[in-house]
Amino acid sequence: MNRARESTPEVVVVSGASAGVGRAVAHAFAKRGAKVGLLARGASALEDVRREVEELGGTALVVRTDVADAAQVEAAAEAVEARFGPIDTWVNVAMSTVFAPLSEIDASEFERATRVTYLGTVHGTMSALKRMRTRDRGTVVQVGSALAYRAIPLQSAYCGAKFAVRGFTDSVRTELMHDKSKVRITMVQLPGVNTPQFSWCLSRLPDHPMPVPPIYEPEIPAEAVYFAAHHRRREIWVGYSAVGAIVGDRIAPRVADWYLAKKGFSSQQMPDRPVKPDRPYNLFEPVPAQAATHGIFDGKAKRRSPQLWANMHRNVVGGAVAAGAAAVVAGAALAKRT
Repeated sequence: MNRARESTPEVVVVSGASAGVGRAVAHAFAKRGAKVGLLARGASALEDVRREVEELGGTALVVRTDVADAAQVEAAAEAVEARFGPIDTWVNVAMSTVFAPLSEIDASEFERATRVTYLGTVHGTMSALKRMRTRDRGTVVQVGSALAYRAIPLQSAYCGAKFAVRGFTDSVRTELMHDKSKVRITMVQLPGVNTPQFSWCLSRLPDHPMPVPPIYEPEIPAEAVYFAAHHRRREIWVGYSAVGAIVGDRIAPRVADWYLAKKGFSSQQMPDRPVKPDRPYNLFEPVPAQAATHGIFDGKAKRRSPQLWANMHRNVVGGAVAAGAAAVVAGAALAKRT
């Protein structure tokens, strides 16, 4: 288990902290008294998160940062350490996307989504490891997606970036292992989550985009991220749907291709809710009015994940299964004697 220094609160950096999963992750660490560096582009949203973190018992530092710019990320890391001291945990959450068929995406839009979602993660990891490797301690948590294993239509930029993050993370992990480093890098693969991204992403779909159901509230992956930061897990999969997508693609990828070609367009759109052509989007500039922890799907979102609980408590689950199996064997033996 990787723990922060016992004598002082944990120092954490969260990119994409102004909304959605990133904001929920900041809350999760704040509840445990952490000092949290909040990275995102939107100044007003970051100030809101700062107040929330401090109300929850943490300490926060706002650092306006475009993670697509490596120099800005490095400057943010320097600012956090100047204020709080050595960084214990770095969580890469920042993302951006375009909902559209590839034929309707401009090259500049695809590049921007890739720079934020993929290169933003690379930049954060570089700045984190630059500091952690010299101290031989610390954890980097990449917030991924089931879409890092099973790509779906209408999100080619996002899926491509998440696949790239997974490959990048696996590569860096082996380098750390080769060096016998105590620094850890882990990845949390998410299901569909109720975040504002569906209300502020660039979309060229006829109807309002939505996560592929089932949808989970962002507090669920936030707890998975906190757990991943403090336990030795290579990856954590969140929700039965993420497990099903990842495992199903390994078993029958052509079946998944066929199903997504048939259902993948409709399952990512809210029927009869057209997208306004002048809707603001955050691909190039932040949209302060939409910054929040939750999106518009509270009425449909799950607030618990038995699968994640079982994953986080697998020793308990394993013990219960073993005890149950032993009871069955003992009962069978007793029945045989009688």
